[in-house]
Amino acid sequence: MNLFSLSPSSVLSVILTLAVIFVNGLTDAPNAVATCITTRCMSMKPAVVMSAIFNFAGVFAMTVINPSITETISNMVFFGDDETAASVALCAALFSIVLWAVLAWYFGIPTSESHALIASLSGSAIAINGSLKGINGSEWIKAIYGLFTSCLGGFLLGFIICKIVLVIFKNLKRSKCDLFFKYAQIFAAGAMSFMHGAQDGQKFIGVLLLCTGTINDTTHISPFIILLCSGVMALGTLSGGKKIIKSVGMDMVKLEKYQGFSADMAAALSLLLSTVFGFPVSTTHAKTTAMMGAGASRNKRSVNPVVIKDIVMTWVLTFPGCGFLGFVVTKIFLKIL
Repeated sequence: MNLFSLSPSSVLSVILTLAVIFVNGLTDAPNAVATCITTRCMSMKPAVVMSAIFNFAGVFAMTVINPSITETISNMVFFGDDETAASVALCAALFSIVLWAVLAWYFGIPTSESHALIASLSGSAIAINGSLKGINGSEWIKAIYGLFTSCLGGFLLGFIICKIVLVIFKNLKRSKCDLFFKYAQIFAAGAMSFMHGAQDGQKFIGVLLLCTGTINDTTHISPFIILLCSGVMALGTLSGGKKIIKSVGMDMVKLEKYQGFSADMAAALSLLLSTVFGFPVSTTHAKTTAMMGAGASRNKRSVNPVVIKDIVMTWVLTFPGCGFLGFVVTKIFLKIL
């Protein structure tokens, strides 16, 4: 990717994408190590550093091995043959994500950056084409599949893995089990961080391909783009996340070490399956539902109905809300730019 060969609007869209990647690393990546920290398997600083390293590795490795998510995102929408107008529309879509995040925060609306990305790109594509012809239905439907596979799969895997663990370790001393699951959960948190990078990093690489006009070359993605995306996401992860770790790891459901291990492994497996099949999913939803499944395996009352409500509200509000915002902002940008 040569920034000097891009139009000013394309350069702006690249900068906006990198900003969103940084925020994703800041807000989403800490979910991966939240349970590991709150069950006292690791302290905050080394856990966040580990998460940053594995996020970097996940983006890089999975994009090289299996760039299916990148292909889904880059082929999901079509902004037309006018490169200047397409760049303006892409800028509008990215700006809409930021605006939606601010509005959602102000009004207390639960949101997902992954869903916001898909919705805003779709709204912009409809706006610039004046119809649904800018939407690739065969790719877009994968987002719907991802909604259910990540949430339902995360919950069921969390429940099943936790049950299996209870059967295997039921006759062992608690002290020995705690020591084993301390290190097992560190491993699982690393796997979860790796898959967060693999899933979310590929989404934004797909956007960068749209920015640079190389959407037809997903089999030979520039190493510079991969390194840039993974590096910015790792930097965002290192920059914070304490509040998110508290809300996910402590406020949502109380887990013991073996449950934390089960939840992290379940979420990582759910994300792995979704990534292999090219389903763009919310990594936050995969993690939270896996935690709920692990908690429910021991006590059905540990499932927090407020969390379920927030996830459903995210589905109901983010897609139409951010999609409409992307449509309106794109129309405005095309008029004034």
